[in-house]
Amino acid sequence: MKLTILGTGNAAVSECYNTCFVLSDKEEYFLVDAGGGNRILKLLKDAGIELEDIHNIFVTHEHIDHVLGVIWLIRMIGQRMNQGKYEGDLRIYCHQELAEKIQTIASLTIQKKVCRHMGERIQFVKVESGEQREIMGCTVTFFDIASTKAKQFGFTMKLKNGGKFTCVGDEPYNEANYEYVKGSSWLLHEAFCLYAEADKFKPYEKHHSTVKEACQLAEELGVPNLLLYHTEETHLKERKELYTAEGQEYYHGNLYVPDDMEEFIICT
Repeated sequence: MKLTILGTGNAAVSECYNTCFVLSDKEEYFLVDAGGGNRILKLLKDAGIELEDIHNIFVTHEHIDHVLGVIWLIRMIGQRMNQGKYEGDLRIYCHQELAEKIQTIASLTIQKKVCRHMGERIQFVKVESGEQREIMGCTVTFFDIASTKAKQFGFTMKLKNGGKFTCVGDEPYNEANYEYVKGSSWLLHEAFCLYAEADKFKPYEKHHSTVKEACQLAEELGVPNLLLYHTEETHLKERKELYTAEGQEYYHGNLYVPDDMEEFIICT
């Protein structure tokens, strides 16, 4: 199974794309969030992923840097349905309130001939905390991350090699989710900036963490593979080197600081 990081940046970036990624296994895909605009279409194209092959999307929460790209996907996939170029259904996994908001935005901005598929071939699969679904032949468990800003869900995926892939959304890990996160072989965690620059970027005011805290967490949890994303963009060219250097002071596993479009094999 392959992980392709489509975007690595926080909400305000312009030099890279907002945080989103896709898990793929042969010709099956599981897209997680879609960023804040139609650039998602180019990124998927560059990754060699056809819209006709996307049938599972998970949307973590309502913020524009995660959800607006989904509106574009509804439009483009709905058009392909009308043209007879899309086989099967599109399933969008999210919590109840978010499903309602996405459908409202789509209904206000997309033609009725496309929106008519919502509720039929474009299905909103509403998930509760602790609920499990089978996606790409793997068991996915969704959980409420207990956000203080907007209701947000993360998930864990039981990999075919027995490993566990976990995404805790774009806020710091909450101990309330220990039972979901424990035993993870891969952890995706936000790192808004370097700890050395916390005064400059003020991550705590936005309920985010720094590289130091994310790495201390992964060390405490004993996670062997940690991937940091949802970052600032002022250090794009040096980000990998700078974040890795700070992170390795606190974490002794495999630390990854990806660029947009970077790929990883997470299960063989």
